[in-house]
Amino acid sequence: MAKKAVASVQKGAGKGHTKVIKMVKSSKSGSYTFQEDVVPNDMAKDYFKK
Repeated sequence: MAKKAVASVQKGAGKGHTKVIKMVKSSKSGSYTFQEDVVPNDMAKDYFKK
């Protein structure tokens, strides 16, 4: 099942998107968490400027 999901992302319109992972510091505990999103390729750099 996982192979199908990966293959479908790499075909067609899936190539226009990028999975980005951002490290965010928690205000409660001070620990870091990872925030994952899928954004269009041209907006990937803007995602990290937030």
